[in-house]
Amino acid sequence: MRLAPRATQLADRRGPPGRRRSQRKEQELREQVARETLEIVLNDLRDGAEIEIVSQNDEPTGAAAPAPAAVDFKLAGKAGRDAGLAADDRVKAFVAKAEEQAVRELYLEREIEARINDELIQEAYQVHLADNPPAEELHARHILVETEEEAREVIALLDGGADFAELAKERSTGPSGPKGGDLGYFTADQMVPEFSEAAAALEPGSYTKEPAKTQFGWHVIKLEDRRTAAPPPFEEIEQQLREQVARETLEIVLNDLRDGAEIEIVSQNDEPTGAAAPAPAAVQ
Repeated sequence: MRLAPRATQLADRRGPPGRRRSQRKEQELREQVARETLEIVLNDLRDGAEIEIVSQNDEPTGAAAPAPAAVDFKLAGKAGRDAGLAADDRVKAFVAKAEEQAVRELYLEREIEARINDELIQEAYQVHLADNPPAEELHARHILVETEEEAREVIALLDGGADFAELAKERSTGPSGPKGGDLGYFTADQMVPEFSEAAAALEPGSYTKEPAKTQFGWHVIKLEDRRTAAPPPFEEIEQQLREQVARETLEIVLNDLRDGAEIEIVSQNDEPTGAAAPAPAAVQ
């Protein structure tokens, strides 16, 4: 196969396959050596260190045990401080960044908590109920067979007085057959459209006089009952509502911060663009 010019350039840049394999092997060796060196460093820190294992009730156990990762981190931190790294510019930059993040998150957390109350949550609950009106639920049984001829035989037997549940146990190929074809309560969107439409057209106690065809086969359906589903109780969705209100409140807080703020978008080369634009997340 002939490589396109662009593909050829990429292949040349990566080098021949043998060289790429050598580079991968070298990288794997470097990573292996780094892991082994890390363990040596940690072992050196542990040697001679006084480690006291404390139980959950804060009483020393006096038992000698291998140092867990938390102890290793503590030892490495102490060694770094002893080496004067706390004054290192990189450490100061890390600390400043962590401080900014902590201050930002704590500010937003407290602002959201101050603006949310039970009344807001109840209002959100009422909006949820209005946006999600109770759906109609149907309770039906069915007998599933492979052919239209078999379905019409079932209908004929029902017309002759056969019991639907017993006939379902004998003839239905569906998983609900052993239960007399009982599907329990369901909403229209939980079934394939052809089935839901046929079931919804029935009156309670009646069955389909014409078999319904779906991707699963041929159905004879009996409607047992219909009802309106009860709305979810407040307690059931309270946490979901609180999270929703918190997200909405966060957006309000950020909008309040943007209003009146002088925001200058700077390009990657640190030159002002002079363009006014919505504040990105980094600005917030």
